[in-house]
Amino acid sequence: MTNKSTKPAAAKAKPVAKPAKAPAVVAAPALSDVRAKIDSIDRQIQALIAERARFAHQVGKAKGKLAAAVDYYRPEREAQVLRMVIDRNEGPLSDELLVHVFREIMSACLAQQEPLKIGYLGPEGTFSQQAVLKHFGRSALGLPMASIEEVFQEVESGNADFGVVPVENSGQGTIQITLDMFLTSNLKICGEVELRVQQYLMSRSGRLEDIERVYAHPQSFMQTSGWLRANLPKAEKVPVSSNAEGARRARNSDDAAAIGGESAVHAYGLKKVVMSPIQDDKDNTTRFLVVGRQIFPSSGHDRTSVLVFIHDKPGALFDVLSPFARHGISMNRIESRPSHHAKWEYGFFIDLAGHVEDEAMKLALAELKAHSAQIKVLGSYPVAVP
Repeated sequence: MTNKSTKPAAAKAKPVAKPAKAPAVVAAPALSDVRAKIDSIDRQIQALIAERARFAHQVGKAKGKLAAAVDYYRPEREAQVLRMVIDRNEGPLSDELLVHVFREIMSACLAQQEPLKIGYLGPEGTFSQQAVLKHFGRSALGLPMASIEEVFQEVESGNADFGVVPVENSGQGTIQITLDMFLTSNLKICGEVELRVQQYLMSRSGRLEDIERVYAHPQSFMQTSGWLRANLPKAEKVPVSSNAEGARRARNSDDAAAIGGESAVHAYGLKKVVMSPIQDDKDNTTRFLVVGRQIFPSSGHDRTSVLVFIHDKPGALFDVLSPFARHGISMNRIESRPSHHAKWEYGFFIDLAGHVEDEAMKLALAELKAHSAQIKVLGSYPVAVP
């Protein structure tokens, strides 16, 4: 037999490495082209805003002849629009910034009829004014008042369409005078505003070592007490009726300073910010209430505030709260105050999740009547939009 010779297997050739391709060079767009595109977008935005304003005017006509701007205002509708803005937002701008833009557009559209008149705790430059601007936009007409009582009076008389008053601070608690006004007032809560409060130390010279006395509202002193102890332990602390009043006083002397919001720097000529922010709580937030003369329909995400008067008896508070628990209604806040009606009678201010027209809320309030001396629905209103 002939043996077949076996040839050695040929070695596999190594693949020849291909030279790496140089990355493609993307030419930077010409600045003029980018600006032209932005100009085109701006024209479209402006045209759409104008179209929106025309449709808003048609809404006014559809409602018929009404008495004043307040008759066209619908806070529940505004809240729905702003929530849709947040739901649609995919960046890069923040929810808060886009809400601000749309709030101003709606404010300007509403003012085509007539600007809303909004009373607030003044003077100009206060946090209350900032709350007005955040909630109603710059097309509303702000009316500064000397006191919270005066804000209520002007809304009740019809001289102001709505009022904005502080009700609680995240660090210092409730503003009692606001709650006490609801004991006798027939005004309704129509909205709420949450405002991040940044406290600034301002002076004419801008030098910390020059400061011998500080002017501020008592609430601002409480919110900055830790910082003041550490940095100005010897300075005299002079309480005033408002931070704006403090800014007015401090602008006349190099050895004085004021605490307040940044807007007071510009409004009262205090050109130097000595230090900011100086509040002890970095998340310092004040909640404001919008008061008006009626309750508005549900926005779909609402809060209801009630005032319940009860007699002093065992289990009275349990009787008040039980109906809400049975009907699955969450309680957000409760605060008690003397009723001023009878000795040892108290009023409980209660914030609840939901609208007064919700079926569960109706059932709970109906049950509550059997256990209370009096129930007063203070308002049902949209939960604050960021």
